[in-house]
Amino acid sequence: MDVKPMKILIIEDDVNACNDFINCINSRNDIELIGMTDSDIEALKYVQLRHPEGIVLDIELNNSTSGSTDSLEFLSNLKKLKLNYSPIIIVTTHINSSRTYEILHRNGVDMILYKDHPNYSCENVLNKFMALRNTVSTSPVISLQEDLLETENKISNLIYHELDLIGITSNLKGRNYVHDAILYLIQNNESNINVIQYLTKIYKKSGNTITNGIQNAIIHAWRVSSIEDLSTHYTAKVNYETGLPTPMEFIYYYVDKIKKLI
Repeated sequence: MDVKPMKILIIEDDVNACNDFINCINSRNDIELIGMTDSDIEALKYVQLRHPEGIVLDIELNNSTSGSTDSLEFLSNLKKLKLNYSPIIIVTTHINSSRTYEILHRNGVDMILYKDHPNYSCENVLNKFMALRNTVSTSPVISLQEDLLETENKISNLIYHELDLIGITSNLKGRNYVHDAILYLIQNNESNINVIQYLTKIYKKSGNTITNGIQNAIIHAWRVSSIEDLSTHYTAKVNYETGLPTPMEFIYYYVDKIKKLI
């Protein structure tokens, strides 16, 4: 019995990536492209009308001509359609963060492919769809590599150690904001997302709440730590009028410091 080609919808705003997918699909007979768009709104219409078996989802639609630039919103709205089937979803991204990957998996993503990986290609993405299509198991496919997790754990431990040295302890709300901001900026040098915007998405809190939490953690450190400890472990210049670094000065100091320690 002949197997019908797998119907794929591609949600991508990079023109070169779109052309690569078109060329790859045209060269094979097991994939059928039923739609390509840079808009999450238009993508939902494709899903309702064409019922794709697989969806390629770019996590950051920064150049979208319409709709949201946040792919998490697409995943949330996809659930609201209450489809009688579950399309296979593969996210492609330049973001290299296990926290972000965990959130995507919780929102129904089957696989995440890191665009900057040396083995990444459109052909590889399509092959993953065919492999998932033929997989009997319904358990989520976890794509995080062991080396990524090991590296992230190392960076995370270094960040927490540095914060401990100046008195930003685990009981402070701003500690996790600072940690995640530093980790995100180290892992995503070329991201177009502002780090405070990233934290608001992760924690579902306002930018002011995030910024105030970080500032309060800094104030606490400068109150409880000795001048000797601060001058030893935080060597950047501090505004002589306030006597404190700003949240972004503080974060970027540790981004540079941790990079040298990795």
